[in-house]
Amino acid sequence: MAEKFINARGMQCPGPIVQLFKEAQNCAPGDILCIEVTDHGFKKDIAAWCKKTKNELLSLEDDGGVIRARIKKG
Repeated sequence: MAEKFINARGMQCPGPIVQLFKEAQNCAPGDILCIEVTDHGFKKDIAAWCKKTKNELLSLEDDGGVIRARIKKG
């Protein structure tokens, strides 16, 4: 199981989700994707994206304007 970090700070919707989608295509099931984002709309978007793509949202944190999510590739 590998872990991949994605820096999507400064990107606006749909940039972070598009970047996450591209990186997820190169991951194996069980791999972990860690993404940092500054677009607050991402919190709602990531939950919907995970449900739609059958990936698991492991954690979602807002640390003073930087949103961090950990996703397990399904």
